[in-house]
Amino acid sequence: MRMKGDGMSEGPAARLQQLFEGHRLTPTQRRIAHCMVRQAADVPFLSSVELAELAGVSQPSVTRFAVALGFDGYPALRRHLREVAPVAADEPAETSYNEYQQAVRAEIENLQHLAGLLADPGPVENAGRLLAASRPLPVLGLRAASSQARGFAYFAAKVHPDVRLLDEGGTMLADRIDAAVRAGASALLCFALPRHPREVVEALAHARSAGLTVVTVADSAFAPVAKHSDLLIPAAVGTGLAFDTACAPMLLGRVLLEAMCDDLPDAQARLEEFDAGAAARGLFVE
Repeated sequence: MRMKGDGMSEGPAARLQQLFEGHRLTPTQRRIAHCMVRQAADVPFLSSVELAELAGVSQPSVTRFAVALGFDGYPALRRHLREVAPVAADEPAETSYNEYQQAVRAEIENLQHLAGLLADPGPVENAGRLLAASRPLPVLGLRAASSQARGFAYFAAKVHPDVRLLDEGGTMLADRIDAAVRAGASALLCFALPRHPREVVEALAHARSAGLTVVTVADSAFAPVAKHSDLLIPAAVGTGLAFDTACAPMLLGRVLLEAMCDDLPDAQARLEEFDAGAAARGLFVE
């Protein structure tokens, strides 16, 4: 879910990021997208052959990339860029920012969009109630999303009495979900990020069939996990570097933690108990 702003206030690279958001791209297509962001000011004037050479891919790959974005071919994509995202003569050149700066600026934009989404706190508050009430609380995240799930589970365990991290796939994943259900779980939290593993989609389908309410943090409301989620809250990932950046999904996870704490009456007492124990053990140097 992307908040639309005044297009004239955005640079070419930011407008390209908007165009790519929500599309599941192959590694080759992501390479093309990365190249286009780096050459944002020049892309509307490049031929498919020139773009292929810059990105180090084949010309047919550029054509397939345009089709993946919903265009009839590369000429239609280039025409769209010329018509919708022209570079004004007095607009600062996006090339004044190097590729690392552009990636950071794109992440800042993702966070701004998340802030706009949170103007309606209802979905997050609803998610917090569901997560707080589930005993135990399974938290799922595989591959690229495993760090998001692990981070959430680490902090959640300080205030929630029974958090079960599911960050490994395989045939035992369904067994662990079933075990959580038998123990009394009512909800499951999933972090789902590109590229979306088939195991995650299958695990969510299994979780719902077992009676769990699925709360999902995903990169897009149109992610493959959407149809297996009861409540999905989107947080975009950055695609300006070779590997995705996930600042917005991480921050959304912390927001969900806050909402969950609001529905756990003994959360503050648990935190104080942990702090006292940590001080007695000399756990931290600060």
